[in-house]
Amino acid sequence: MAHGWTCSGLRWTPDGPVLGWDGGRRGALPWGKRVAFAVPEDGVRRCVGARGHACPGRIAVSGRSTGARCEECARLDRAHSVAADTIADDPRPYRVYLAWFGPGMAKVGITAVERGDARLLEQGAVCFSWLGTGPLMAARRTEELLRAALGVPDRIPYAEKRAVRSALPRTAAERAAELRELHARAVDLPGWPESLRPAECHVADHVTVFGLDRAPGAYGEVVELAPGGAVSGELVAAAGPDLHLAVGERGVVVLDTRLMAGWVMVPFGGPGDRLGLPVREFRRAQEGLF
Repeated sequence: MAHGWTCSGLRWTPDGPVLGWDGGRRGALPWGKRVAFAVPEDGVRRCVGARGHACPGRIAVSGRSTGARCEECARLDRAHSVAADTIADDPRPYRVYLAWFGPGMAKVGITAVERGDARLLEQGAVCFSWLGTGPLMAARRTEELLRAALGVPDRIPYAEKRAVRSALPRTAAERAAELRELHARAVDLPGWPESLRPAECHVADHVTVFGLDRAPGAYGEVVELAPGGAVSGELVAAAGPDLHLAVGERGVVVLDTRLMAGWVMVPFGGPGDRLGLPVREFRRAQEGLF
């Protein structure tokens, strides 16, 4: 197999998105940067392991899996996840948040106070507001209260988030309106845990952070990587794990960097833009953002 690097995922830093690679290598992703790589013809996607441990069997995994883990490693990773509600004795304080991704698309979630807004950047939240702070189990009960009383989900598929990014309201005030209303309804609910301290509504907007205020709308998303596939395009925006790449006449396509995990990749040195990966077009009509 050709020598290359293995991607360890996209991280959000105070300076913007950074793509990580094996061996601790990190590459900053400023707007306008050319992202170009290829999967060798003999490439095989291998399980990335769990909790810092390599997969014992280096098992081959599906190209469409965003987790890039075999069944056993996925089970191990899930067993130690706060998001899976399997940890009840975490002593750290937690925040409950409301995140908004587009019209009619809001969710409730929790994150450790020490993480700041990193979780919201990782999820691609267009805007968000804190709802309250307290112990883990109190945060969990508040999350469940909103799901039961207001029908607010705790998960929204990434495919749905991507499909509405190019049709967002133009102003921050318009984008915040739905979130403000939801926040007001939430704090008025009876049954809040006494140990959870409510927070005033203060909506933070990530449109500029993600570069969505200047990027053309995307027409579709990469479905999977495959042996012999390649992509070369200009980075125009990023949100959550997604890179928005301009690939010439075809326009802008969204690449979920989680699909890169487990592949050994090599630089693509071909001329111009290239998109040699399967793409699924978004179902709803896309309009220019601004």
